[in-house]
Amino acid sequence: MAASQNFRDLQWVLQVIKSGNISLHSISFFLSQPTSGCHQETENSMNVNISKDSILCFSQILTALATAKDSQESLRNLEFHFVEWEVQQLRNLGMLLENNLNIKQLVFGRNRLNAECLWELSEILKRNGVIKEIMFSESAIGAAGAGLLASALKVNDSLEELQIWEDSIGSKGAEELSKMIEVNSTLKLLTIFDSNSITATPLISAVLARNRTMEVHIWSGVNGEKSSKVVEFVPENSTLRIYRLDISGACRVACALGWNSTVKSLDLTGVRLKSKWAKEFRFVLEQNHSLKEVTLSKTCLKDKGVVYVAAGLFKNQSLETLYLDGNRFTGIGVEHLLCPLSRFSALQYQANVTLKSVTFGGGRTKIGRDGLAAILQMLTTNQTVMRLGIQDDESLRQEDFVKIFRSLERNATLRHLSLQGCKGVGGELVLQTIMETLQVNPWIEDIDLSRTPLQNSGKTDGIYQKLGQNGRTEPEIDLLKDMPLTVPKSCRVFFCGQEYAGKTTLCNSISQNFSYSKLPYMDQVRTLVNPVEQAVRTAGMKVKTFKDEDTKISIWNLAGQHEFYSLHDLMFPGHGSPSFFLIVSSLFRKPTNRESKTSAEIEEDLQYWLRFIASNSRRAAQQCMLPNVTVVLTHYDKINQPSQEFQAAVNSIQRLRDKFQGFVDFYPTVFTVDARSSASVSKLTHHLRKTSKTILQRVPRVFELCNDLIQILSDWRSENYNKPAMKWKEFDDLCQVKVPSLRIRSRHDNKDKVATRRRAIANCLHHIGEVIYFNELGFLILDCEWFCGEVLGQLIRLDARKQSTTENGFISRKELEKILRGSLQSQIPGMGSKVFENLDASDLVRMMLKLELCYEQDPSDPNSLLLIPSILEEGRGRTQRWQLIAPDCVYAGRHLHCDDSSHMFLTPGFFPRLQVHLHNRIMGLKIHGATYSLEKYLILININGIHVRIELGGQLGHYIDILACSTKSLTETLRLFQQLIIPAIQGLCHGVTLHESIIRPESVRNLIPPRYRKAQFVPVQVLKQALLSVPAEGMYDYQHTWCSVSDSGRPILQAGFDFARDLLSDDDFREVLHRRYHDLYNLAMELQVSPEANPDGLDNPATAMEEQDKVEATFGGIAKGVEAVLQRLKIIEQEIRDLKQEIQGLRYYEHRLLLELHRKVNYLVNYNVQVEERKVPNMFYFVTTENYSRRLVTNIIPGMAALRLHMLCEFRREMHVVEDQVGCEMMHIDNMTVKSLAPYMKKFMKLVTFALQIGAHLAAGMGQMIPDLSRAIAHLVEPSLLYGAAGAVAVGAVGAAAVSQVAGSSSRNKGRTLGGESSRDFQQHQRAAQQWIVDFLRDRRCSTGREIAEKFGLWRVRYRDSGQIAWICRSHMNTRSHEIIEVPL
Repeated sequence: MAASQNFRDLQWVLQVIKSGNISLHSISFFLSQPTSGCHQETENSMNVNISKDSILCFSQILTALATAKDSQESLRNLEFHFVEWEVQQLRNLGMLLENNLNIKQLVFGRNRLNAECLWELSEILKRNGVIKEIMFSESAIGAAGAGLLASALKVNDSLEELQIWEDSIGSKGAEELSKMIEVNSTLKLLTIFDSNSITATPLISAVLARNRTMEVHIWSGVNGEKSSKVVEFVPENSTLRIYRLDISGACRVACALGWNSTVKSLDLTGVRLKSKWAKEFRFVLEQNHSLKEVTLSKTCLKDKGVVYVAAGLFKNQSLETLYLDGNRFTGIGVEHLLCPLSRFSALQYQANVTLKSVTFGGGRTKIGRDGLAAILQMLTTNQTVMRLGIQDDESLRQEDFVKIFRSLERNATLRHLSLQGCKGVGGELVLQTIMETLQVNPWIEDIDLSRTPLQNSGKTDGIYQKLGQNGRTEPEIDLLKDMPLTVPKSCRVFFCGQEYAGKTTLCNSISQNFSYSKLPYMDQVRTLVNPVEQAVRTAGMKVKTFKDEDTKISIWNLAGQHEFYSLHDLMFPGHGSPSFFLIVSSLFRKPTNRESKTSAEIEEDLQYWLRFIASNSRRAAQQCMLPNVTVVLTHYDKINQPSQEFQAAVNSIQRLRDKFQGFVDFYPTVFTVDARSSASVSKLTHHLRKTSKTILQRVPRVFELCNDLIQILSDWRSENYNKPAMKWKEFDDLCQVKVPSLRIRSRHDNKDKVATRRRAIANCLHHIGEVIYFNELGFLILDCEWFCGEVLGQLIRLDARKQSTTENGFISRKELEKILRGSLQSQIPGMGSKVFENLDASDLVRMMLKLELCYEQDPSDPNSLLLIPSILEEGRGRTQRWQLIAPDCVYAGRHLHCDDSSHMFLTPGFFPRLQVHLHNRIMGLKIHGATYSLEKYLILININGIHVRIELGGQLGHYIDILACSTKSLTETLRLFQQLIIPAIQGLCHGVTLHESIIRPESVRNLIPPRYRKAQFVPVQVLKQALLSVPAEGMYDYQHTWCSVSDSGRPILQAGFDFARDLLSDDDFREVLHRRYHDLYNLAMELQVSPEANPDGLDNPATAMEEQDKVEATFGGIAKGVEAVLQRLKIIEQEIRDLKQEIQGLRYYEHRLLLELHRKVNYLVNYNVQVEERKVPNMFYFVTTENYSRRLVTNIIPGMAALRLHMLCEFRREMHVVEDQVGCEMMHIDNMTVKSLAPYMKKFMKLVTFALQIGAHLAAGMGQMIPDLSRAIAHLVEPSLLYGAAGAVAVGAVGAAAVSQVAGSSSRNKGRTLGGESSRDFQQHQRAAQQWIVDFLRDRRCSTGREIAEKFGLWRVRYRDSGQIAWICRSHMNTRSHEIIEVPL
């Protein structure tokens, strides 16, 4: 390496280059040197010095480099210093660059190039495609050279870096380069050091305008002045920093920023700007979508310039940070600046929601009174700004900063507040206000008070300590759990009754019984005009409120007009709500005449409202007490003396009281009043006061906080122009400021839990009737009378107005909003004109959509028409017929009726809710071609070729008919019922049980009127039970018979029948089969049949007989041969595909079970023939007489009395109940009897119930005596046997192979019996029962054959074939005389 440092002559250089012995990466040429020579700096770099005398060697070296192959592969960089170029030298350089494709960098330091040389260099660059970097340093290329370079780079697509140092290209050269930038997209770095800063404007403007990701650095220095940077743009961080630019240049740059997308941060700190630039920058803010941060500190902007900037913020949706500190604007500028960040009414949206940080202030900024007002408005209403800086302010005083911190109490978004250097931040009042604000507002994370008098005096430690506390995670506390409860202080009284009942007049008279001093002024005015109100029928629901000591009583006057009935459900009080009902009925049909109502009419009026109350109270799920109801009869003053009709009305009310006992709490006194007379209603008023206090004591207690919030909300309304509604954000702010127990104490608190607590309080206020709360919509209705009377009432009155735009209940959204806006205006000029300023009709429409008072025809269309179900019209006598007529149509119908229609019904609001709910369900399925149309009491649906009619029926709507005409199968049609329609109906009638029946298909096909369909339906469960009662072979062909229907002798429908398979779907029919198999499965499990079997058992009769001899005489032995059950369990998961095949398998299965069952029962009857040699019957049972019918006793306990003992006919395989059997009476059941008979009774009932379920004729006639067979089974059979087996759900087909696996199973379980007990225990129980019957009959002197025949109708016989003894009836004695021999005692 030392040798390489020695100077060599130029010939050596030429020789080395030609020989290729050295791999050169970089060569630097230095011309005009004193001596010529070269030296190697490193193994790959060489410096070549050339004197003026050896200038020819320069060309020779360039030529050698161009021709040497080794240098072509390795050479990367060329540097030329102090070169005065000639054209031929440049041509040699051009040859070198053309031959060498690896040279990436050219450096020209203090070179001299004339115009011809610059042109030649330009041509070289146009042809070259590999050079990445060119740098000119002090080469005096000037504007002409810059122009030639620009022309070359418009073509060149490889150069990435261009640097021009210590040169003066001038504005003309800069313009030429800017044109190049507009075309060239490959240049990545542009560095200019010019004598004049004017060169920066066109260059940076072009970069910005063409969105070039080009790093730009432009410097300037004049006449030896200290150089300084003018412009800097770094694409890596998207930052544009302008240090020095004249106003015209700044305006040009602003214009270029309009559509720029590469700059995110713009910094113009210290650049003197004027309103002219601000005007251009306004359009930048309006058009640019990438700027995130703008710094305009110390730019000398005044009010006019700030106004332009603020105007741009109205449309800007990207800027997040804005610095305007150190400028010269006043409060006018502050007012305009903060205007897009503020709201001035609840209806107004905040114009700019993206700006997060704003900083302004300074010694020359005079904020003043106007600026302070703007700051307070912004802090109160803004919901996006997180950083606010007011720095070095000298215009605001201490009390101004107190106001600023007070406004922060309700601001939940601001996180950082900077008040650096503000002279007014000082004093104890400011310190106290800051601490109080931080107590309420935990969201503020940092307050910068540096250089303020407060910090200079050392009083800020407490502030920073509190900020730290607000940042700590507080332990979670269940505030609701520890909050005290108290008796509610407000009670609602619902006035129910038909129109013209006198409810409004009665309400006014009751109000007069309260002191005028306790009434609000407006209520006093309403009372004074009472005579005027009496002359006009009240339209809509009204709410009147007054105070009784510390109790608030609200009278909710439910509208009596029928068109309002659909809204009454919304008003019904929820669970635990303190409320009661007054049902008001007039004794006369109209107030204007003396035509009195009949007792039946009064009963009908009262019954509607009683059923409405009972139905809704059941729908309200958990009721802590029955609804309290008081009946009031008005217009009593028109009755001169009590008449017979009046007494009949009193009697009918008494019947209603008895009828609805257990559904409502009926007040025993019926009030008869003159509603116009305060004296007449004084007792009723006293009753309201007393009942209100009683109800408040009985209902569940509420949070004590609710009573406090009632007053807080009232104060809030007073402060906010009596607003009837408040948004949830306003409620949140109110809780944060006014309610410490609902306050977020730390910014790390679980905000969701605090929000849950606040919602719980709002719900509690809703339940006690103080507000109407919309959770999802984020609203609280504070004026219930306005909402119920004006908003909901306006919807109902749409029908009365007969709007021309309404069609089939639909109305446009805009027209509905227009009507609502008109209804919201006060009818009294000058009073309440500001009540509804902060409400929007579109919000009300959204509320109604949420309440399902209306819904969108097309939810995906924002301009969709709205349906209001309450204004639908009925079909006016139109002929009802199916649109689909085809010979292969399937007709199906289901009838859903209330379980207890005498007490409950589907309330008027039910069907509109169903219309809405079904519409949304069907539209949500997005089925192509599905249609949905409505009438008042009718829904018409067409889905996939299934036409469905849903009709509301009954005088008070106590049933619904679902009719269908379909091209699909019956099963597909009924699946639509079961999966979509019926669940929707059941889901809306909470508390009201609906039973399902099948409507005769013929009546569906003809669409006969509902009055003729009353006898044309059969309950689904009745039909299924009928199928279960027939033998298996008759299930598929079972027929249900329909009666005929006629009207005044005119036939409507002829009598006929339908197969059960045509009335039930495949799913229902399978359910019946599953229930039959379920019973068989339970029997197999109860008998504990082993899964292992001897497949050859049935093939060897001798073996089978031998197994029979080994079977013990227990109930467990009855199941021998039912091993086929286990084989079926292996295939229970398979779906039933052919009902006929399944029924055939069921028949064979039952037949096999019955053979074994009868054989074992016969064996059981003859068990232990040595006991008294069968001198008495074995199979006995007990009955009790109820309502002239016998009921089987399934369990006996000590103390039972008046039972009768009966015996069964024991003829083999035909055991049955003996008709007209006298039996023996038992006066009393003692402990000894229970001990002897209880085990036997349990086993005997298991045997009977299982036998009855599988269709055996065992104990025929006993099923009618069992009050509820399913309950008997549930009581008698262990739950594990009923529910623990998977096979109880589904079954498969019977396989022939299963029959061969019957024998041999019982021997493995012969030690167990039905209940799982040992056979020894069971034998003891059997002997005890038989001994008891022998002793009992002997005590009753019924031990001889004649006496037994007289009391039980049984005779002792012997079978001729087996010789066994049995006791059989007279009928079997006659018909089976050839099989038996009588053996009298």
